[in-house]
Amino acid sequence: MPNPKTSFNPPLLTGLLILNKNALPLHRLLHYSLALLAMFALVNLHGCGLYPQKTETLPALHTLYDSVVLDSQSQTPISLQDLAKRLKDRDVVFIGEFHGNHASHLLQAQLQALLFKQRPLQILSMEQFERHQQTLVFRYLDDEIGEAYLVKEAPAWDNYTASYRPMVEFAKQHFLPVVAANAPTDIVRCIGRQGQDYVGKLTEDERNWIAQTPFADIPGYLEKYQSWIQEARHLTDDQAQKSYQAQIVRDNTMAESILRALRDHPKHQVIHLNGAFHSAAHLGTVGALKALNPNLKISVISPITIDNPLKPTVQSEDFEQGDYLYLQQAQPEQYRNAAYRQKAFSKLFKNADSKVCR
Repeated sequence: MPNPKTSFNPPLLTGLLILNKNALPLHRLLHYSLALLAMFALVNLHGCGLYPQKTETLPALHTLYDSVVLDSQSQTPISLQDLAKRLKDRDVVFIGEFHGNHASHLLQAQLQALLFKQRPLQILSMEQFERHQQTLVFRYLDDEIGEAYLVKEAPAWDNYTASYRPMVEFAKQHFLPVVAANAPTDIVRCIGRQGQDYVGKLTEDERNWIAQTPFADIPGYLEKYQSWIQEARHLTDDQAQKSYQAQIVRDNTMAESILRALRDHPKHQVIHLNGAFHSAAHLGTVGALKALNPNLKISVISPITIDNPLKPTVQSEDFEQGDYLYLQQAQPEQYRNAAYRQKAFSKLFKNADSKVCR
């Protein structure tokens, strides 16, 4: 059963999108997912035994920007500088995030700079941009367009300027490649509605925007994904299957994008940013990439939300989420009033029928 502290991620929302026929991309709803998780908190707690907690004292998190890095093997805190040294020889470094959590984004930006300092041949790969947006990303890096144009015309995620601008600007200042790694939201949405047969309706250009083998199996991932769907208890078996197909299109596409970047730029190190579910426990995009090239040296850094920022504790199962963890505070509760929450969600869903598939 998923740990509530490590499970704040897109798959549950994918299922809800299919159920509601929502036309919005998943990341638009991530700011509201804490409210959704509260609805299923009792499901997470009942019938799921807790692992023993570590008893050693961990540094306090005094602000929402603070994080504490842990080595999962030794289960002890390490500095960000030490983490960078340990990652020096990695081919790919996955940094999972809880979208919009500024502790995640600050750590990502700081680690990017540290890794660049010791290994300047670096590539930034991003879930937050999609393959069909790559040309616009190139144009921005080449100073052909301004940031406002990129944000509006791509379009970039709503939290781009606050969350991802620092890393893209670092890459731009140092002439580093930035990879728009993800599959297009419109294609993923329609696969979620119609299943894998929708791929047959794509044009030649559109087909190149997703992985060559978009539904390649990722061992262990289906079970993890299904646990989310079972918690929601809203999807039929057919809907759940299509939802999973939509999910792995993203993972297989991002994995293929990373591999292509490494082939185009030998001896480079890739930093890949994605929602924590895509890389936790070396599943998702990580599992897909390992299947494409088992010889790659990969490290996964996963976020863990802690309950008491002044006295952080972790559970033994948390260390299964990555080679390294970083502890952070939770985002503020988005909704306390059920009626206001319903009003907000109704507004999000009002344009659902305007997005159609072939």
